[in-house]
Amino acid sequence: MRVSFSPFFLKKLSDIQEVAKGELQKFEPFFWRQLQSPSPLLSTITAHIYRSKGKQLRPLLVFLSAKLTGEVCQKTYVGAALVELLHTATLIHDDVVDDANERRNLLSVNALWNSKIAVLAGDFLLSRGMFVSLEHDAVDLLNITAKTITALSEGELQQMERARKLETSEADYFDIIRKKTATLIQCCTHIGAASVSASAEQVEALRAYGEQLGIAFQLRDDVLDYHSGWLTGKASGNDIREKKITLPLIYALQKVEKCEQKKVLSLVACAKKKSRNVKQVVAFVTQLGGIAYANSVTRSYCEAAKKSLDIFPESEVKAALCSLADYVVEREK
Repeated sequence: MRVSFSPFFLKKLSDIQEVAKGELQKFEPFFWRQLQSPSPLLSTITAHIYRSKGKQLRPLLVFLSAKLTGEVCQKTYVGAALVELLHTATLIHDDVVDDANERRNLLSVNALWNSKIAVLAGDFLLSRGMFVSLEHDAVDLLNITAKTITALSEGELQQMERARKLETSEADYFDIIRKKTATLIQCCTHIGAASVSASAEQVEALRAYGEQLGIAFQLRDDVLDYHSGWLTGKASGNDIREKKITLPLIYALQKVEKCEQKKVLSLVACAKKKSRNVKQVVAFVTQLGGIAYANSVTRSYCEAAKKSLDIFPESEVKAALCSLADYVVEREK
Protein backbone atom coordinates (compact mmCIF):
# COMPACT_ATOMS: atom_id res chain seq x y z
CA MET A 1 0.00 0.00 0.00
CA ARG A 2 1.34 3.41 -0.98
CA VAL A 3 1.68 5.91 1.84
CA SER A 4 0.24 9.34 1.00
CA PHE A 5 2.10 12.40 2.27
CA SER A 6 0.26 15.69 2.62
CA PRO A 7 2.14 18.56 0.95
CA PHE A 8 1.24 20.71 3.95
CA PHE A 9 2.60 18.61 6.80
CA LEU A 10 5.99 20.30 6.73
CA LYS A 11 5.23 23.72 8.16
CA LYS A 12 8.70 25.08 8.88
CA LEU A 13 11.82 25.42 6.76
CA SER A 14 13.68 23.35 9.37
CA ASP A 15 11.17 20.52 8.78
CA ILE A 16 11.82 20.69 5.03
CA GLN A 17 15.58 20.71 5.56
CA GLU A 18 15.24 17.62 7.75
CA VAL A 19 14.28 15.60 4.64
CA ALA A 20 17.78 16.23 3.24
CA LYS A 21 19.56 16.63 6.59
CA GLY A 22 22.18 13.97 5.92
CA GLU A 23 23.04 15.39 2.50
CA LEU A 24 23.22 18.98 3.78
CA GLN A 25 25.52 17.95 6.63
CA LYS A 26 27.83 16.10 4.26
CA PHE A 27 27.72 19.08 1.89
CA GLU A 28 29.13 21.54 4.47
CA PRO A 29 32.76 20.28 4.50
CA PHE A 30 32.65 19.64 0.74
CA PHE A 31 31.59 23.23 0.07
CA TRP A 32 34.16 24.57 2.55
CA ARG A 33 36.92 22.79 0.63
CA GLN A 34 35.87 24.57 -2.55
CA LEU A 35 36.49 27.93 -0.86
CA GLN A 36 40.12 27.21 0.03
CA SER A 37 42.92 29.28 -1.47
CA PRO A 38 46.66 29.63 -0.79
CA SER A 39 46.14 33.41 -0.85
CA PRO A 40 45.89 34.77 2.74
CA LEU A 41 43.58 37.58 1.61
CA LEU A 42 41.24 35.24 -0.27
CA SER A 43 41.24 32.83 2.67
CA THR A 44 40.12 35.62 4.98
CA ILE A 45 37.41 36.71 2.54
CA THR A 46 36.08 33.20 1.93
CA ALA A 47 35.99 32.51 5.67
CA HIS A 48 33.81 35.62 6.03
CA ILE A 49 31.62 34.44 3.14
CA TYR A 50 31.22 31.02 4.73
CA ARG A 51 30.18 32.54 8.06
CA SER A 52 27.55 34.68 6.35
CA LYS A 53 25.96 31.91 4.27
CA GLY A 54 22.16 31.99 4.36
CA LYS A 55 19.50 29.28 4.53
CA GLN A 56 21.12 27.34 1.67
CA LEU A 57 17.84 26.97 -0.16
CA ARG A 58 19.62 26.31 -3.42
CA PRO A 59 21.68 23.30 -2.30
CA LEU A 60 18.52 22.05 -0.58
CA LEU A 61 16.69 22.23 -3.92
CA VAL A 62 19.50 20.34 -5.64
CA PHE A 63 19.37 17.51 -3.09
CA LEU A 64 15.57 17.28 -2.99
CA SER A 65 15.38 17.19 -6.79
CA ALA A 66 18.00 14.45 -6.90
CA LYS A 67 16.29 12.44 -4.16
CA LEU A 68 12.95 12.72 -5.97
CA THR A 69 14.35 11.19 -9.14
CA GLY A 70 17.18 8.91 -8.04
CA GLU A 71 19.98 8.31 -5.53
CA VAL A 72 22.14 11.23 -4.40
CA CYS A 73 25.73 10.70 -5.57
CA GLN A 74 29.05 12.56 -5.70
CA LYS A 75 27.90 14.39 -8.81
CA THR A 76 24.95 15.78 -6.83
CA TYR A 77 27.35 17.33 -4.29
CA VAL A 78 29.35 18.81 -7.14
CA GLY A 79 26.16 20.31 -8.56
CA ALA A 80 25.13 21.73 -5.19
CA ALA A 81 28.58 23.31 -4.74
CA LEU A 82 28.48 24.69 -8.27
CA VAL A 83 25.12 26.35 -7.66
CA GLU A 84 26.10 27.74 -4.25
CA LEU A 85 29.38 29.14 -5.60
CA LEU A 86 27.50 30.82 -8.46
CA HIS A 87 24.84 32.21 -6.13
CA THR A 88 27.40 33.56 -3.66
CA ALA A 89 29.42 35.17 -6.45
CA THR A 90 26.33 36.93 -7.81
CA LEU A 91 25.47 38.25 -4.33
CA ILE A 92 28.97 39.72 -3.95
CA HIS A 93 28.78 41.32 -7.38
CA ASP A 94 25.25 42.61 -6.66
CA ASP A 95 26.49 44.31 -3.49
CA VAL A 96 29.13 46.09 -5.55
CA VAL A 97 26.59 47.22 -8.15
CA ASP A 98 24.14 48.37 -5.46
CA ASP A 99 26.88 49.82 -3.24
CA ALA A 100 25.41 47.76 -0.39
CA ASN A 101 27.24 47.73 2.93
CA GLU A 102 25.42 44.79 4.52
CA ARG A 103 24.52 41.26 3.55
CA ARG A 104 22.55 39.03 5.96
CA ASN A 105 23.17 41.40 8.87
CA LEU A 106 26.94 41.30 8.34
CA LEU A 107 29.19 43.75 6.51
CA SER A 108 29.44 42.97 2.81
CA VAL A 109 32.74 42.07 1.16
CA ASN A 110 32.97 45.44 -0.59
CA ALA A 111 32.30 47.25 2.71
CA LEU A 112 35.01 45.32 4.57
CA TRP A 113 37.58 45.55 1.78
CA ASN A 114 36.67 47.47 -1.40
CA SER A 115 34.76 47.07 -4.64
CA LYS A 116 37.75 45.93 -6.68
CA ILE A 117 38.59 43.18 -4.21
CA ALA A 118 34.91 42.19 -4.00
CA VAL A 119 34.64 41.81 -7.79
CA LEU A 120 37.77 39.66 -7.86
CA ALA A 121 36.52 37.57 -4.94
CA GLY A 122 33.30 36.94 -6.86
CA ASP A 123 35.32 35.97 -9.92
CA PHE A 124 37.32 33.54 -7.78
CA LEU A 125 34.12 31.81 -6.68
CA LEU A 126 32.94 31.51 -10.29
CA SER A 127 36.29 30.01 -11.29
CA ARG A 128 36.10 27.54 -8.38
CA GLY A 129 32.70 26.44 -9.67
CA MET A 130 34.18 25.73 -13.08
CA PHE A 131 37.14 23.91 -11.55
CA VAL A 132 35.11 21.61 -9.30
CA SER A 133 32.88 20.70 -12.27
CA LEU A 134 35.82 19.80 -14.49
CA GLU A 135 37.65 18.04 -11.66
CA HIS A 136 34.68 15.70 -11.18
CA ASP A 137 33.86 15.28 -14.89
CA ALA A 138 30.56 17.15 -14.62
CA VAL A 139 30.74 19.19 -17.81
CA ASP A 140 27.00 18.71 -18.37
CA LEU A 141 26.27 20.47 -15.07
CA LEU A 142 28.69 23.26 -16.01
CA ASN A 143 26.83 23.66 -19.30
CA ILE A 144 23.54 24.16 -17.40
CA THR A 145 25.21 26.73 -15.15
CA ALA A 146 26.81 28.63 -18.04
CA LYS A 147 23.38 29.20 -19.60
CA THR A 148 22.15 30.38 -16.21
CA ILE A 149 24.95 32.95 -15.89
CA THR A 150 24.08 34.33 -19.32
CA ALA A 151 20.42 34.75 -18.36
CA LEU A 152 21.31 36.31 -14.99
CA SER A 153 23.52 38.92 -16.64
CA GLU A 154 20.91 39.74 -19.26
CA GLY A 155 18.20 40.09 -16.62
CA GLU A 156 20.23 42.41 -14.39
CA LEU A 157 21.21 44.65 -17.29
CA GLN A 158 17.63 44.70 -18.55
CA GLN A 159 16.39 45.75 -15.10
CA MET A 160 19.01 48.51 -14.86
CA GLU A 161 18.01 49.83 -18.26
CA ARG A 162 14.32 49.88 -17.30
CA ALA A 163 15.14 51.61 -14.01
CA ARG A 164 17.10 54.28 -15.88
CA LYS A 165 14.12 54.99 -18.11
CA LEU A 166 11.57 54.54 -15.29
CA GLU A 167 9.42 52.29 -17.44
CA THR A 168 8.56 48.63 -17.12
CA SER A 169 5.51 46.83 -18.46
CA GLU A 170 4.12 43.73 -16.76
CA ALA A 171 5.51 41.62 -19.62
CA ASP A 172 8.96 43.20 -19.23
CA TYR A 173 8.83 42.67 -15.48
CA PHE A 174 8.17 38.95 -15.77
CA ASP A 175 10.85 38.59 -18.43
CA ILE A 176 13.34 40.24 -16.07
CA ILE A 177 12.54 38.18 -12.97
CA ARG A 178 12.45 35.00 -15.03
CA LYS A 179 16.04 35.72 -16.07
CA LYS A 180 17.48 37.26 -12.90
CA THR A 181 15.87 35.01 -10.28
CA ALA A 182 13.86 32.11 -11.69
CA THR A 183 16.69 30.90 -13.90
CA LEU A 184 18.93 30.22 -10.88
CA ILE A 185 16.22 28.33 -8.99
CA GLN A 186 15.49 26.38 -12.16
CA CYS A 187 19.21 25.65 -12.45
CA CYS A 188 19.11 24.01 -8.99
CA THR A 189 16.28 21.64 -9.79
CA HIS A 190 17.67 20.91 -13.27
CA ILE A 191 21.13 20.09 -11.89
CA GLY A 192 19.68 17.95 -9.11
CA ALA A 193 17.75 15.81 -11.58
CA ALA A 194 20.59 15.72 -14.12
CA SER A 195 23.11 14.61 -11.48
CA VAL A 196 21.23 11.32 -11.01
CA SER A 197 20.43 10.79 -14.71
CA ALA A 198 16.70 11.40 -14.38
CA SER A 199 14.48 10.84 -17.41
CA ALA A 200 13.77 13.69 -19.83
CA GLU A 201 10.20 13.90 -18.53
CA GLN A 202 11.38 14.16 -14.92
CA VAL A 203 14.00 16.78 -15.76
CA GLU A 204 11.42 18.89 -17.58
CA ALA A 205 8.95 18.62 -14.69
CA LEU A 206 11.57 19.76 -12.19
CA ARG A 207 12.76 22.55 -14.47
CA ALA A 208 9.16 23.79 -14.68
CA TYR A 209 8.84 23.54 -10.90
CA GLY A 210 12.05 25.53 -10.45
CA GLU A 211 11.01 28.27 -12.85
CA GLN A 212 7.56 28.74 -11.26
CA LEU A 213 9.10 28.63 -7.77
CA GLY A 214 11.74 31.19 -8.76
CA ILE A 215 9.14 33.60 -10.08
CA ALA A 216 7.09 33.20 -6.90
CA PHE A 217 10.23 33.79 -4.83
CA GLN A 218 10.99 37.10 -6.56
CA LEU A 219 7.36 38.19 -6.44
CA ARG A 220 7.35 37.63 -2.68
CA ASP A 221 10.59 39.60 -2.34
CA ASP A 222 9.05 42.48 -4.26
CA VAL A 223 5.93 42.46 -2.08
CA LEU A 224 8.01 42.35 1.11
CA ASP A 225 9.79 45.50 -0.03
CA TYR A 226 6.51 47.33 0.62
CA HIS A 227 6.24 45.97 4.19
CA SER A 228 7.41 47.73 7.34
CA GLY A 229 11.08 47.38 8.20
CA TRP A 230 10.34 45.83 11.58
CA LEU A 231 8.63 42.92 9.83
CA THR A 232 11.26 42.10 7.23
CA GLY A 233 14.37 43.03 9.18
CA LYS A 234 15.48 45.52 6.52
CA ALA A 235 14.46 48.97 5.38
CA SER A 236 11.31 49.02 3.30
CA GLY A 237 11.14 50.76 -0.06
CA ASN A 238 14.61 49.80 -1.27
CA ASP A 239 13.27 48.95 -4.73
CA ILE A 240 11.57 52.34 -4.91
CA ARG A 241 14.79 54.10 -3.92
CA GLU A 242 16.64 52.17 -6.63
CA LYS A 243 13.92 53.07 -9.18
CA LYS A 244 12.94 49.44 -9.69
CA ILE A 245 9.40 49.25 -11.02
CA THR A 246 8.05 45.95 -9.65
CA LEU A 247 4.65 44.28 -10.01
CA PRO A 248 2.80 46.03 -7.13
CA LEU A 249 3.65 49.45 -8.61
CA ILE A 250 3.08 48.35 -12.22
CA TYR A 251 -0.43 47.19 -11.32
CA ALA A 252 -1.25 50.39 -9.40
CA LEU A 253 -0.02 52.61 -12.23
CA GLN A 254 -2.31 50.79 -14.66
CA LYS A 255 -5.27 51.90 -12.55
CA VAL A 256 -4.74 55.65 -12.97
CA GLU A 257 -4.60 58.18 -15.78
CA LYS A 258 -1.38 59.22 -17.52
CA CYS A 259 -1.07 62.47 -15.54
CA GLU A 260 -1.28 60.58 -12.24
CA GLN A 261 1.26 58.04 -13.48
CA LYS A 262 3.72 60.84 -14.19
CA LYS A 263 3.26 62.27 -10.69
CA VAL A 264 3.95 58.92 -9.05
CA LEU A 265 6.96 58.21 -11.26
CA SER A 266 8.36 61.65 -10.40
CA LEU A 267 8.16 60.62 -6.73
CA VAL A 268 10.08 57.44 -7.56
CA ALA A 269 12.71 59.42 -9.49
CA CYS A 270 13.60 61.42 -6.36
CA ALA A 271 12.91 58.74 -3.74
CA LYS A 272 16.59 58.13 -2.96
CA LYS A 273 16.97 61.70 -1.71
CA LYS A 274 13.49 62.18 -0.26
CA SER A 275 12.32 59.47 2.14
CA ARG A 276 8.80 60.90 2.26
CA ASN A 277 8.46 60.01 -1.42
CA VAL A 278 8.85 56.33 -0.54
CA LYS A 279 5.96 56.53 1.94
CA GLN A 280 3.78 58.25 -0.64
CA VAL A 281 4.49 55.60 -3.27
CA VAL A 282 3.86 52.77 -0.78
CA ALA A 283 0.53 54.39 0.19
CA PHE A 284 -0.42 54.79 -3.49
CA VAL A 285 0.38 51.16 -4.30
CA THR A 286 -1.47 49.86 -1.25
CA GLN A 287 -4.56 51.96 -1.92
CA LEU A 288 -4.77 50.90 -5.56
CA GLY A 289 -4.53 47.21 -4.68
CA GLY A 290 -1.02 46.59 -6.02
CA ILE A 291 0.10 44.51 -3.06
CA ALA A 292 -3.06 42.41 -2.99
CA TYR A 293 -2.73 41.77 -6.73
CA ALA A 294 0.94 40.76 -6.44
CA ASN A 295 0.10 38.42 -3.55
CA SER A 296 -2.56 36.76 -5.69
CA VAL A 297 -0.16 36.29 -8.61
CA THR A 298 2.49 34.92 -6.26
CA ARG A 299 0.11 32.29 -4.97
CA SER A 300 -0.84 31.28 -8.53
CA TYR A 301 2.83 30.65 -9.37
CA CYS A 302 3.21 28.67 -6.15
CA GLU A 303 0.31 26.44 -7.16
CA ALA A 304 1.71 26.08 -10.69
CA ALA A 305 5.04 24.96 -9.21
CA LYS A 306 3.37 22.26 -7.14
CA LYS A 307 1.26 21.21 -10.14
CA SER A 308 4.48 20.57 -12.08
CA LEU A 309 5.25 17.73 -9.68
CA ASP A 310 2.07 15.81 -10.49
CA ILE A 311 3.99 13.24 -12.53
CA PHE A 312 5.78 12.04 -9.38
CA PRO A 313 4.22 9.61 -6.89
CA GLU A 314 3.49 10.85 -3.37
CA SER A 315 6.55 10.75 -1.12
CA GLU A 316 8.21 12.62 1.69
CA VAL A 317 10.54 14.32 -0.79
CA LYS A 318 7.69 15.47 -3.03
CA ALA A 319 5.88 16.79 0.06
CA ALA A 320 9.04 18.71 1.02
CA LEU A 321 9.20 20.36 -2.41
CA CYS A 322 5.51 21.30 -2.22
CA SER A 323 5.99 22.65 1.29
CA LEU A 324 9.01 24.62 0.12
CA ALA A 325 6.81 26.35 -2.46
CA ASP A 326 4.38 27.31 0.31
CA TYR A 327 7.26 28.52 2.48
CA VAL A 328 8.54 30.76 -0.31
CA VAL A 329 5.24 32.63 -0.65
CA GLU A 330 4.47 32.81 3.06
CA ARG A 331 7.88 33.89 4.38
CA GLU A 332 8.18 37.28 6.05
CA LYS A 333 11.83 37.94 5.22
